[in-house]
Amino acid sequence: MPQADAGHSHDDLAVRRHSAAHVLAEAVLELFPDARLGIGPAVEDGFYYDFDLPRTLTPDDLEAIEARMKAIIAADKPFSRRELPRDDALGLFRSAGQTYKVELIDALTGGMSLGARDDLAVSNDAAALGVTGVSLYRQGGFEDLCAGPHVSTTADVGAVKLLRVAGAYWRGDEKRAQLQRIYGTAWPTQADLDGYLWRVEEARKRDHRRLGTDLGLFQFSDQVGAGLPIWGEDGALLRSIVEDFWKVEHRAAGYQYVYSPQIGLTDLWHTSGHMSFYRENMYAPIKMDEQEFMLKPMNCPFHLQVYKRRTRSYRELPLRYNELGTVYRY
Repeated sequence: MPQADAGHSHDDLAVRRHSAAHVLAEAVLELFPDARLGIGPAVEDGFYYDFDLPRTLTPDDLEAIEARMKAIIAADKPFSRRELPRDDALGLFRSAGQTYKVELIDALTGGMSLGARDDLAVSNDAAALGVTGVSLYRQGGFEDLCAGPHVSTTADVGAVKLLRVAGAYWRGDEKRAQLQRIYGTAWPTQADLDGYLWRVEEARKRDHRRLGTDLGLFQFSDQVGAGLPIWGEDGALLRSIVEDFWKVEHRAAGYQYVYSPQIGLTDLWHTSGHMSFYRENMYAPIKMDEQEFMLKPMNCPFHLQVYKRRTRSYRELPLRYNELGTVYRY
C-alpha cells in the first residue's frame, strides 16, 4: 500500500507547491500569451492559480500545460528575488497587460487590510511588499508579484500533476470577472505523487455521496440541482435514528437546541468573515425588497445572534448551542 509522504514538513511542501504555482503560470503564458494572471497560492495537498483566458480550458489543454510544466522543471531554472519601487512595478505589469497584478499592487501599496473582502489573505501576493518596494520572483523569463519564499530552482519543485479546472470570481466578488482556476498538486518524488493519487482514488471509491446513492439512502436529481440530496425511505429512517441519538447525547452534554433560518442578509456574512474567506463556496445572493440575502453555508453567525440578544454573566458560561441545521455549499 503506498504510504503518505514522510520526512517532509508542511512548510517545505507549501514552499514547493507555491513554487509549482509559479511554474504553472509560466507554462500557461507560454501556451496562452494573452492570459492575464490572478493569484497562485499553495493550499492543502496542492496549489492553484487563477487565469483570465481567451477561451474555456479543455482536458487536452490541461495535459499540454502539465507537459510544459514538466519541461520547465527539467530545465532547472533558478528562482531569484528582487524589489522594485512601486511605480516601476506598476509600469512593468502594465506594459505586460497584467491588469490584475496592477490592481494588487495598488491595493497592497494603498494599505489594504488583509481582512478585506477578497482572496488575498490566502496568497503570497498579499504580502508582496518588500523593505524598499514591491517583491518579485523570477524563474527563467517569467516574473511574478510574490513575497516568497521559493525553492532554489524549478528542479526542486519535484513531481507535479494538474487535477481540475474550476471557476472563481476575482477577489471573491461575484460582481467581478470569473476566472479559470487550475488546481494541481506537487510532491518531492514521483513515488510520493503516486501514493497521493492512490489515496485520492481509494477515498473516491468510499465517498459518502457514492455509497449513499448505491445503498439507496439518498439520490441526486438534475431537476433539483447538483449537491442537493433527496433522502429516500431507508435513508430517512437511518437519518432519524442517528439524529435521535445525537439529540440525547448533546442534551446530556449540556447543549441547548436552537433553530435558525436558511438565509441571512449579505451584511451578516460580511460581519462573520465568510465573504472574505469563503465566498467561492457560497451561493449567489438573493435579492428581495431592496435587500440582499444569501443561503447559509454555516450556522454559527445565527447562534451568535442568540448569544447577543441580552447581557450575559460569566456565571452562565460555558454556553453550548447546537442545531440540526441544513447548510448550503456551492
